[in-house]
Amino acid sequence: MRRVFKKNCIFPLDKNARIMYTSHMDKHTLARKEIKLLTEIRNWFMQKGYSPSIRDLQKSLAYKSPRSITVLLERLKGKGLIERNEAGDLRVNELDKWDKNSSKTIDIPLLGVVACGVPMLAEENILERIPIDTNIARPPYKYFLLRAKGTSMNKKDIEEGDLLLVRVQSTANNGDIVVALVNDEATVKEYRKVGNIVVLKPHSTDPDNKRIILTENLVIQGIVVLVIPKV
Repeated sequence: MRRVFKKNCIFPLDKNARIMYTSHMDKHTLARKEIKLLTEIRNWFMQKGYSPSIRDLQKSLAYKSPRSITVLLERLKGKGLIERNEAGDLRVNELDKWDKNSSKTIDIPLLGVVACGVPMLAEENILERIPIDTNIARPPYKYFLLRAKGTSMNKKDIEEGDLLLVRVQSTANNGDIVVALVNDEATVKEYRKVGNIVVLKPHSTDPDNKRIILTENLVIQGIVVLVIPKV
């Protein structure tokens, strides 16, 4: 069996692979099922803002029985990687225990539609989930991804097909690139506010892309924090 060595980590490259790591306090061996469960709990909390139940985890990880989830949770609890608060909610401690030199990711949903009247992160809006480094998608904020359409922001290096990492928030400052809802569709523009008037300003080589003038009641879904070029 071929192995790849990196510092204190050992990654056996077979289907029964287990990951070993060391911290300043403990040494643990995590099975892939345990790592997958830890990741799901963290992703659930980051995306939905609350702790998943055992039934939630059973469904999302496609286990036949909740007993399997309970057993894995007990193992992780025994290793000090999770705990429950007084309300019974799960808390993941593994970010403090894993090797600080290893990359950690969170699954960010890529949305196909952003529209009024539908919860933005509803499952029916999600095309797929893409792992993003937590140094980029920093907790405790929520994020989503959109694929850029058109040329209205190409002077800001946002091209057709690029992925936009958006931090969920309902307010913006002048100069922010926002995802806003106009006529029940998402638009990406620079935000400018003067008095009670908001201007959504394009930065385009195409003169057909016009600024949009709205009231301060504009619905903002988030701020673009990163443009990921189409590859």
